[in-house]
Amino acid sequence: MKQNHLKTILGAAATAVLMAAGTTSCVSDLDVENINPQQTTELNTDALLNKIYSSFVLTGQTGPAGNGDIKDADEGRSEFYRMVWNLNELTTDEAHWIWYTNDTGYEDLVENTYGADNAVASGLYYRIYFTITLCNFYLEQVPDDGTAETKAQRAEVRFIRAFNYYNVMDLYGNAAFTENVTAEPGQYYTRKQFYDYVEKELLAIEPDLKSPDQLSYGRISNVAAWLMLSRLYLNAEVYTGTAQWQKAKEYAEKVLTQNYFTLCTKGATNPSTGEVYSPYQLLFLADNDQNGAQKEIIIPIIHDGVNTNSYGGMHSLVLASYSPEMSEYVPSGTSNSWGKCNRVMGKLSDIFFGTADVSGMVTVEDVTTAANDDRALIYPGSYKRYITNEDDKEAGYACVKFRNVRSDGKNTSTVNAFVDTDLPLMRMAEAYLNYAEADARLNGGTTTADGAAKLNTLLDRASVPEALQSQSYNLDELRNQWAKEFWFEGRRRMDLVRFNSYGGQSNYKWEWMGNAAGGQKFAATRNIFGIPYADITNNPNLQGHQNEGY
Repeated sequence: MKQNHLKTILGAAATAVLMAAGTTSCVSDLDVENINPQQTTELNTDALLNKIYSSFVLTGQTGPAGNGDIKDADEGRSEFYRMVWNLNELTTDEAHWIWYTNDTGYEDLVENTYGADNAVASGLYYRIYFTITLCNFYLEQVPDDGTAETKAQRAEVRFIRAFNYYNVMDLYGNAAFTENVTAEPGQYYTRKQFYDYVEKELLAIEPDLKSPDQLSYGRISNVAAWLMLSRLYLNAEVYTGTAQWQKAKEYAEKVLTQNYFTLCTKGATNPSTGEVYSPYQLLFLADNDQNGAQKEIIIPIIHDGVNTNSYGGMHSLVLASYSPEMSEYVPSGTSNSWGKCNRVMGKLSDIFFGTADVSGMVTVEDVTTAANDDRALIYPGSYKRYITNEDDKEAGYACVKFRNVRSDGKNTSTVNAFVDTDLPLMRMAEAYLNYAEADARLNGGTTTADGAAKLNTLLDRASVPEALQSQSYNLDELRNQWAKEFWFEGRRRMDLVRFNSYGGQSNYKWEWMGNAAGGQKFAATRNIFGIPYADITNNPNLQGHQNEGY
């Protein structure tokens, strides 16, 4: 069952205390509406815990728009995952955007010309610190009473705080830090300090987190900590200059050898429409909390069309990917679309299809057969493969990976408004790729048979023919496999940086990279984003510490 109580309202006393957070000194950007410091209300700690969990998708207290968490922000564009997605996908070889207005900052992302005050980058910065403040407040208000349940809940909150600081480290490198609700400005932390902190926190909470079989769907388990540590170690060389491939492999193996979460390997047939869904497709359908995919999703961002209304998250992924005519062949499960403003880069199509001509294809079966890969959930239709003109709405294929359709043929909770499809924030497939890549790095850049076997497990699930599989994969092939497995899931920038295929190089190019139609080198300083100038101006601890190149 989905959690129907995710959208909650903090008491006024809680919000008043939150506003004294001082995580960054730009307090106005963190304003919570309806603050009344004179009013006192008993704190509902369960509601606060739900609020912290729901911070991955909800943006305010009264639905998708109105009484927002961040003052004066466009709630739709300021949702956590939507901004993470924009920074990690629009800047890469996977995604492009068609709507450009002066206030969105999307054009600068697509063309890798973003500054420190890019609307998305600065908006996410404040959204992250708002959630960190919620976590700090919870941990101050809910002391460890020695019970297993309190220890577990505190550990879950510490995980969410560490996850948010991980995103600060990955996206901004150096920024403000605090573990307290205080009027004092946050300390300046370097990327290495953030790395050490996140590692320390994840290792510390691991014994207190419950195993997944003890938890309801959506709660954070010890397996999530293992996978997060594997991700941290896989990127350690980027973050600290010192590689930790062996640790990345060890923690990936811990995830792979636990006996609760597993890959979704059984498909389904819709009894109402007859549509056949591959196991991979089930991960991104509206009943992915109960169709078998839930056993692969280690951390879901829970969506419910009635109770978790948001213009971000999975809602934006579905609606931004579709134009109305596409649903005739691959139903989106909604009666609305944003006109395919979100489109697939030609580079990603090349990774899937090579030189094969898929133009005109409109069914999932035809496209995935042409790709020899069930993960190629791309819609060519009448669209053009390459985006040679950014203003051409017909340029770029479409994404049909994310849908508000149930595999069991039942109706979703709503058709005209919001989606039910949960968003897989972390899933088992990452452990297989972490293991394979760490194995290759330890073996001079090519996987051993053991590492290749882990990757081939994913290829088997995707119906990739054995003749196209290998007993050894090099780093270029692994970079492409990361794209094939996780395309459009909000992480591509991180992977390209790790493979030295992002800023500061010109060997790996895509359309509009570096603001050139054919792609060109852009500065390595754009591998991270700038600290918002308002924060530097108002926090003396940050002054003189803007990231290089900004």
